[in-house]
Amino acid sequence: MTLTAPNLDDRRFQQLVDDAKRMIQQRCPEWTDHNVSDPGVTLVEAFATMVDQLMYRLNRVPERNYLRFLDLIGVQLFAPAAARADVTFWLSAAQPETITVRAGTEVATLRTEHDEAIGFSTVDDLAIVSCALQNVATGNVGGNVRDRTVELQDRVGFDCFAEPPAPGNALYVGLTEAVPSCAVLLRIDCEVEGIGVDPLDPPLRWEAWNGEDWVACEVDRDGTGGLNRPGDIVLHVPVGHVPSVLAQQRAGWLRCVLVEPDADQPFYSESPKLRAVEASTIGGTTVAEHAEPVLLEEIGRSDGSAGQRFELQRRPVALSAEPEVLRVGTDDGWLVWSLVDSFAASAEHDRHFRIDRQNGQLLLGPAVRQPDGTLRSYGAVPPKGAVLRLDRYRIGGGAAGNVAAHALRVLKTSLPFVSEVDNRRAAIGGVDGEQVSDAMVRGPLSLRTASRAVTAEDYELLAREATPSLGRVHCVPGNEDEPNLVRLLVVPRLSGDPEAQVDFATLRPSDEVLQRLAEHLEPRRMLGARLLIEPPYYRAVTVVARLKAAADASSERVRPAALAALYRLLHPLAGGPREGGWPLGRAVQTGDIHACLQRVRGVEAVEDVRLYVADPVLGTRSESPVERIDLARTELVFPFEHQVLVRR
Repeated sequence: MTLTAPNLDDRRFQQLVDDAKRMIQQRCPEWTDHNVSDPGVTLVEAFATMVDQLMYRLNRVPERNYLRFLDLIGVQLFAPAAARADVTFWLSAAQPETITVRAGTEVATLRTEHDEAIGFSTVDDLAIVSCALQNVATGNVGGNVRDRTVELQDRVGFDCFAEPPAPGNALYVGLTEAVPSCAVLLRIDCEVEGIGVDPLDPPLRWEAWNGEDWVACEVDRDGTGGLNRPGDIVLHVPVGHVPSVLAQQRAGWLRCVLVEPDADQPFYSESPKLRAVEASTIGGTTVAEHAEPVLLEEIGRSDGSAGQRFELQRRPVALSAEPEVLRVGTDDGWLVWSLVDSFAASAEHDRHFRIDRQNGQLLLGPAVRQPDGTLRSYGAVPPKGAVLRLDRYRIGGGAAGNVAAHALRVLKTSLPFVSEVDNRRAAIGGVDGEQVSDAMVRGPLSLRTASRAVTAEDYELLAREATPSLGRVHCVPGNEDEPNLVRLLVVPRLSGDPEAQVDFATLRPSDEVLQRLAEHLEPRRMLGARLLIEPPYYRAVTVVARLKAAADASSERVRPAALAALYRLLHPLAGGPREGGWPLGRAVQTGDIHACLQRVRGVEAVEDVRLYVADPVLGTRSESPVERIDLARTELVFPFEHQVLVRR
């Protein structure tokens, strides 16, 4: 059972006044006027107000003691988590040499009258590699690739695909260099003599070779309308692009593949004819974090005692992939001290330090008196007068960093040949620092797990400790076929409006988050348990509904309200009956949708509801509706392109 903190004195202002008036009747019977207009009663009420404040502070003593106990067992507030976003640096023009964007390059949002600029800095170096066209080939995905470079050079032209075109036909474009993480401009002169495809939805997929497989390229814009006419195509090449040999030619290969069209999607009646292709690099994309580096900060001088604390000039301190390094200046030069999570394993001569990231403090190891009267030092102590300097730390983090798409438009670090920056997707992962009330709940749970993962709840708690930026964590134990398998399903925190369409790409946690979880949980799992960390298997659900609006309601207002209610109901983090995310493995039924839509203001009747299983990658849905969509215990739904018709 939960131990309730005692209320040391539960009297309040009015009770204190009443007690004082009863005492007056006993001690001073001649004082008969107890109305509020009496000056004596005014003094009684004034003193009662002050005593009420004293009692409030007295009742805070158990809470203060509780927090001190948490401090003794090492519970610390989680620091803010920094949001991350893919930022594209666009060149003013194609350059003949590689342009390097150094790590730490700063970008920011626009500063307005009401909002300060929110700054981001790049995590790694970005090489925007110059390239040009080297080879062109055609063939099928399975083989039979034919080099067509000579025909292109002679301006003869050739068919991009076989006659007649069929899914699996491919056009291969070989670049002089591999261009990982770069934006490539393809200037194509082509045409289709027969009936072409829908220029807004062509059955094409651009891919790049990463050394093991072909991975999809993001198409920024397609001015050719699916190879229907001359125009420009801008491709964002994935990070793993490497050169390879194809058709006996070594190049940085890209390819355009014909895919199986949908039922209502037009297909090529004849192959497009290609007459000319030019290629160049016009930008590159890298990851930026909502964090600002602070370099070479001198934080103070040692007084030669154990357990020293030093205030950093700026806070909170954001987590970093590379641990902070402390340098201590002595007569022997600068000595390097290492960052640790705890001093429990530190010996007397270990040069260790800790950082309280939320409060912005650097801590040195304490000295603890032993039963025999001696002192044991947990970590070395810098000599008196030694200068302490942090080489680098980063400040920032918090939910404010979850900026919208296309918000990072200001380049704060001057870069030659870079004309503009842009984040094509919203930043995700920013979480505010932990509150004291949350730590009070977490403390007993941490003590129960003892940093060991035994039960499903232990895995979930330790995962949240390692990565506070997660939106949901579910541990699914193994079944009869795999009893030793432990699946940890993680959903990242989403920054978008829960009453709007969910971007499918944001539902998968980053590789860095998965790696951090694996490193934290691997030494804490039970011996023999096999841990698998992954996102849930997402099932996209499309709802098509027909509603009747009430007589006094406007259909223009009912429709967006109904759509917002549907998106929220099936939202992975804010949906479900308890608004904490749609339950993992719970089936979606038309009855749930009926109940949700009936609660929308202005809806008189829900006339028809249909459920469809959708494919968010291809942007399609099943042909026939269903009454119920069953989910496995590792599956989670998310809303996809709902449709609502409202009639009067």
